[in-house]
Amino acid sequence: MRKVPPEAFDHAVRSESKSSAADPSTTAAQAPSPSPSPSPSPESTSADRAARRAVTVFPILVLAAGAAGLTTPGTFSGWAPNVPYLLGVIMFCMGLTMTPQDFSGVVKRPWAVALGLVAHYVIMPGLGWLIANALGLSPQLAAGVILVGCAPSGTASNVVTYLARGDVALSVSVATVSTVLAPLVTPPLTLLLAGEFLPVDAGSMVTDILKTVLLPVIGGLVVRLVAGRYLHRVLGLLPWLSAVTIGVIVAVVVAASADTIKSAAALVLLAVVLHNGLGLALGYGAGKVARLGAPASRAMAFEVGMQNSGLAASLAAAHFSPLAALPAAVFSVWHNVSGAVVAAWMSYRARGTEKAASA
Repeated sequence: MRKVPPEAFDHAVRSESKSSAADPSTTAAQAPSPSPSPSPSPESTSADRAARRAVTVFPILVLAAGAAGLTTPGTFSGWAPNVPYLLGVIMFCMGLTMTPQDFSGVVKRPWAVALGLVAHYVIMPGLGWLIANALGLSPQLAAGVILVGCAPSGTASNVVTYLARGDVALSVSVATVSTVLAPLVTPPLTLLLAGEFLPVDAGSMVTDILKTVLLPVIGGLVVRLVAGRYLHRVLGLLPWLSAVTIGVIVAVVVAASADTIKSAAALVLLAVVLHNGLGLALGYGAGKVARLGAPASRAMAFEVGMQNSGLAASLAAAHFSPLAALPAAVFSVWHNVSGAVVAAWMSYRARGTEKAASA
């Protein structure tokens, strides 16, 4: 799920990413990043402020939703069957924010995008399997952690990349393509890695991803292409609609496992922190090893380490159990918090480097 999200989302940030993608002079080694300027434009300042607000508010909203599900589980009883439809709403909103320019980066820099996709779909699933076995997780929790790893890029990765002064165009391209490829990649990877813990119906999972992810995204994109000039006034509301919807999904997932969370919460949090932290580090390392340049390496960190936890929660609840969806619910909160912190640190380092170079 991408581009909407909480997982941060702001149309102004997406505009920044599109302008970067449209620059034919941009290369993997010369990745675009918000350039330092003594007097930033009002539009740039507004976009940066909106992005920071999104990544600050979203984790708080999701945390509040999880607390509501934990303390008043009866309020959300019977809501579980609606989770796929809620996910469809999020993906439709994502489609509304997309344009053909989001795919242009694939043509301009196929090597960098391909590297991002391979790193994402190799590192995170592999880490999920290793962590599940290393921590001795129960079959339900192990399958849930692995499913998080097999999901496409997280919906907040574009905004966090922007805040980190990373290559936003590359981030948008990897996130978009990883979402489009999810029906073909996520089910077989889950079957391969989680099949030893629980039975996995990969065929049914493909169908679910097509219905709840790909079709809504395509529908939103078509509406944007046909009626885009009428949508500008509401585009700013889409991120917040998506954030609220993700919060409801988290509340439903947590409520369904409220009785078992207290005993498993610490272990699940440890698994999520390890999964996300190692993903961010290895994603950044992959960019460095491939010599993509600092901005692109920062983008790689977030495209690898941040997952579409809403999709993972929906699939886990539908194909495994509410308990299996718990790692995705925790990941939804944690990766936005860690992403914002790491982005702030990367931005600070980047500004220091730029000042030293200009001096």
